[in-house]
Amino acid sequence: MWLTKSSVGRKVIMSVSGVALVLFLLFHMAMNLVAIFSTEGYNMICEFLGANWYALVGTAGLAALVVVHFVYAFVLTIQNRKARGSQRYAVAERPKGVSWASQNMLALGIIVVVGLGLHLFNFWANMQLPEVLHKLGMHVDSATMASVADGSGYIAKTFTCPVYAALYVIWLAALWFHLTHGFWSAMQTLGINNKVWFCRWKAIGNVIVTLIILGFLAVVVAGFFGLGALGA
Repeated sequence: MWLTKSSVGRKVIMSVSGVALVLFLLFHMAMNLVAIFSTEGYNMICEFLGANWYALVGTAGLAALVVVHFVYAFVLTIQNRKARGSQRYAVAERPKGVSWASQNMLALGIIVVVGLGLHLFNFWANMQLPEVLHKLGMHVDSATMASVADGSGYIAKTFTCPVYAALYVIWLAALWFHLTHGFWSAMQTLGINNKVWFCRWKAIGNVIVTLIILGFLAVVVAGFFGLGALGA
C-alpha cells in the first residue's frame, strides 16, 4: 500500500497523526487552564471524562496516534540515515537553512515520549486507570476511588515538587522545538508548497504551538507557586 510502503506515504501518515496530536494538545491545554481559575470546574471536567466509554475510545485513539507517529518518525529517520550513508559524518557544521530542531527531531521526540510517560504516571495512572480497573472488577481501595476526579489536587501535588516541575519545563521546551518544526514540516508534506501560504502556515503553527506550551507552562508555574485556585 502506497501510504505504508513509500517514503512519501509514510511522511503523510506521520504528518496527519502529528497535526491531530497538536489539535488534542490545544484542547488539553485549554482544559488544564481551567484548574488555575476553578478547582470545582476542572474537577467537573475530570469527572465528566473519567472512564466513560467515549473517554476510553478517545484515550485508545490517542495512544494509537502516538504509537503510529513515533514508529513512522523512527522508520523515516533510519531510512534517511541509511540514504545519506557516510555523508552524514562528512559535515561538521549544520547546513544553511536547516534548523537545529530539524537535525534533532528524533532526540526531541524521545524526550517528548519520556515526558509523556512521566505525565501518564502522575495523572492517568492516578485518575482514569483506577476507574478502569474498578470497572473490570479488580480491587481498588476506597481512598483511591474517592480521589480519581481530584485533578486539581494531583496538579498541586505534582508541581509543588521542584523535581517534577523542572522535568515538566524541560519536557515542554523539547515539545516546543519538536512541534514548531513538525507543524510546518507537516504542512509542506501535505502540499502547502506555495511560498506565501507556506510562510503563513509556518507563522500560524509557531503561534499555535507557542500558545499551547505557554498554557501548559502556566499550569506548572501556578501549581509550583500555589497561584489562583491551585493555591486555595
